[in-house]
Amino acid sequence: MKKKEKYKFQSEVKQLLHLMIHSLYSNKEIFLRELISNASDAIDKLRFKSISSPEEYHNDSDVWINISTNKKNNTLTISDNGIGMNKQEVIENLGTIAKSGTKEFLNVLGQKGKKDHQLIGQFGVGFYSSFIVSTKVVVRTRAAKNKENTGIQWESSGDGEYTIDEIVKKEKGTEIILFLKPEEIEFLDTWKIRNIVNKYSDHIAAPVKIFNYDEQKKIGTWDQINKAKALWTLKKSDITKEEYKEFYKHITHDFNNPIIWSHNHVEGTHEYISLLYIPEKATWDIWNRENKHGLKLYVKRVYIMDDAEQFLPNYLRFVRGLIDSNDLPLNISREILQANSITQNLRQGITKRILQMLEKLANTDHKKYKIFWNQFGLVLKEGPAEDTINKSVIANLLRFSSIRTNSPEQILSLSNYVKNMIPGQEKIYYITSDSYLSANSSPHLEFFRKKGIDVLLLSDRIDEWMMNYLTEFQEKKFQSINKNDESLNKLIDENEKKETYSETENENFIKKIKEILKDQIKDVRLTYRLIDTPAIVLTDSNEMTTQMAKLFSAAGQTVPPIKYIFEINPNHILVKKIMNLNNDVLLNEWIQLLLEQALLAEKGNLDDPNKFIHRMNKLLIN
Repeated sequence: MKKKEKYKFQSEVKQLLHLMIHSLYSNKEIFLRELISNASDAIDKLRFKSISSPEEYHNDSDVWINISTNKKNNTLTISDNGIGMNKQEVIENLGTIAKSGTKEFLNVLGQKGKKDHQLIGQFGVGFYSSFIVSTKVVVRTRAAKNKENTGIQWESSGDGEYTIDEIVKKEKGTEIILFLKPEEIEFLDTWKIRNIVNKYSDHIAAPVKIFNYDEQKKIGTWDQINKAKALWTLKKSDITKEEYKEFYKHITHDFNNPIIWSHNHVEGTHEYISLLYIPEKATWDIWNRENKHGLKLYVKRVYIMDDAEQFLPNYLRFVRGLIDSNDLPLNISREILQANSITQNLRQGITKRILQMLEKLANTDHKKYKIFWNQFGLVLKEGPAEDTINKSVIANLLRFSSIRTNSPEQILSLSNYVKNMIPGQEKIYYITSDSYLSANSSPHLEFFRKKGIDVLLLSDRIDEWMMNYLTEFQEKKFQSINKNDESLNKLIDENEKKETYSETENENFIKKIKEILKDQIKDVRLTYRLIDTPAIVLTDSNEMTTQMAKLFSAAGQTVPPIKYIFEINPNHILVKKIMNLNNDVLLNEWIQLLLEQALLAEKGNLDDPNKFIHRMNKLLIN
């Protein structure tokens, strides 16, 4: 027998244990849910291994998760006959936290400044919740692959160190012994344990049993206290809303209820069951497109893998749940899954089902859809670029701010926008900018406000990229008002063109401006779409917008200078004053100032702001 070895915890684990012991105590009972969930995972993994590698792993048909108490020693024991661990796995799983989310977990807790137990399971650190109620935790485990009666014992009091010892263990699997704090002995009461299991773990597929000892008969029995049936295999009519919610919490470790779910048994070319949930809150890693996401995969009720991303497009990575296929082989790997034709068919079916679920939510419960959109709207905006087949369905699920809604809150659907289009309006108009405020105050909007034409205000970073793929909706083309658009001229009344000067005088004025600005601009023209603004700039219809150029530049890419079209409002009092100038030097200064003003309004910055300020001060003095 080897000598007991002492190890120090990884620094992140020390921080975590300190939080568990001293801070996270608002819902102590979650420790039992986490340990039972881990035991269930261990049983599922062994079942899969025994099928994929029968020469190395043997799985008993009789699986169990047992809970026993010892009131004399104040110990609570949770054991299973799952896959177990060898020494290296014990060190990796219990002494260090390889999961990249640990630091984020600690940061989130620090930012919240409160004892938020709801994050424990989501960050994969559920085992350490044992220390919420324990002074010491002992783990006795034997890997299923190990044919000898030897195992590993891990022990810690949560004080920064742990020991590892070699032990005799006749059965494979893991046994966790919690030495409870004096004030936590309520968790030794059978009724309390039953209540927790019924609340959180009723639908664990493996039977959860508790040991009962009859003092009079001097007989001990193991009584099953959960249903131990895979919930997704039951008829929908036999499952309550509460059971659906608790199952969601079991598979996701999320304390919040899901917004909506869809449970379907599909028969036809392929037979499968899907149980899909839309969460109420986004996970901490939702923006990491490379991070693990996807559905739990079962084949003929046998657990195969977590995070099977092959069944979900990336823009639906917030969806949680499972799929149970009768057609896929039990020994399928992630690589084979990716290229499998059945996978592609199931992916299409599941994608359609999720979009239908979101359509139902959008049409029947605006309050819940608002919650969904606020959490996952930015992710869904990736859809038009990724999924051309379902682009029109996705477009109908998008929500926007607009000048008519007059709020940064994104609540307007494209269907409602089209319904409210004015007579003669041919396109869906939008503007992109860095923020809602800058979009809503843009001089480009003056004409649209006057005419009662709604304009979508797009200020999310993804919007400019999305609109490259979202080109039309219900046969109405999208049009950026930052770009040149000849169709708008049809909406201008003739009496709005109150020419102060003759056509010849206007032409001469435009010619002078072109001579002054030369290569600084692409073209100069008069416009009757401005009211309170003397001049604006816009890009040509086939050229990059200002916002797109900003995105490329922020990504470190070289962007060629944009040559803008310079539009002058001949009805503005300042422009009229400039047209009457006989001093060529002053005229040059004023034209340059108008261009710089227009560029500042469009871009939010200037290449040389000091030059602009100097020019403005000079003209103010004159």
